[in-house]
Amino acid sequence: MVAGFVADNLLFERVDLWQTQAVFAAYASICFVSIPLLQWIESRVSRGYSRPRLSFLLPLATQFALGGFWSGFVIFYGRSATLGASWPFLHVLFLIFLGSEYFHRAHARLVFTSVLFFFAVYSYLIFAVPIYTGTIGTLTFVGSGILAVLLFALFTVLLRVLAPDRFLVDVLKIRIGASIVFVLMNVFYFTNILPPLPLSAEAAGMYYSVWRVPGAYLGTTDAQPWQVRYLGFAPTLHVAPGASVYAYSSVFAPTTLSTVIVHRWERYDSAKKQWVLRSIITYPIVGGRDGGYRGYSAVPVSESGQWRVSIETSDGRRIARLPFTVVQTATPPIRTAITLP
Repeated sequence: MVAGFVADNLLFERVDLWQTQAVFAAYASICFVSIPLLQWIESRVSRGYSRPRLSFLLPLATQFALGGFWSGFVIFYGRSATLGASWPFLHVLFLIFLGSEYFHRAHARLVFTSVLFFFAVYSYLIFAVPIYTGTIGTLTFVGSGILAVLLFALFTVLLRVLAPDRFLVDVLKIRIGASIVFVLMNVFYFTNILPPLPLSAEAAGMYYSVWRVPGAYLGTTDAQPWQVRYLGFAPTLHVAPGASVYAYSSVFAPTTLSTVIVHRWERYDSAKKQWVLRSIITYPIVGGRDGGYRGYSAVPVSESGQWRVSIETSDGRRIARLPFTVVQTATPPIRTAITLP
């Protein structure tokens, strides 16, 4: 399990590379063939036929393919997710990843493997369809679900043809399990829990100023404690009254994809005990750059306290969040210019 996870980290550099898509397609093909073929063999054995000598490889092939799916999903969904919003989905992925290894004997069971296969195909198509269509949003997500259902229906037809006696016994359980997966994925999406793959934040941060020079972006910052620099704690910005602060983000998108990025600025109102929207700034991005499409927004800050900038898709799915604290000061600290990633 660990070796496969490390290997996938090394092999899966970008979600839109043809090598990545070929690996996921291979995983799907293995499951599509090995699960029905194993049931066909078990059906024949129950009728008195001898078991083929190499049939023990089929559950292993299924386990390998599903394990490859899970490790790949943990990598790519993990890169795209923000823990505060997507932890339920990531938790489900991690439990399935461990369970598919721990309960390896269950890979011979039709209901178990069929439902996991549907979950794998659905999770893959969620980020594969935007890559091929060049679109992202609710309609694209719905299209991914329809395609997943159609492919799974074809899979069940193959099961019924090869092993009708075993399939008809478990068909109701398979349909119930697949329906639960379908409903769960839609709940995750429409509650903004599902990570916004194939988009991911390659870099993001708060600065006193940001500007573009030929071939690069520069920003000014001051000395921050080690907890901020190395552990990602919220920074404290010392600004003059009415001065602007800048939110910078570099968002990766596949080569074929063009979309809109939203910077949602909010301040925490301690009296109301809630976050209050202060500004929404949008800008278009195009995909293809390894380090992500770079952009920034600026908002005048006239109040001290807790602030945050949520970097989102146009349909409200969070890509990253930048919390920070503002302290008003008449004498700002010494600032240095750095090159932004």
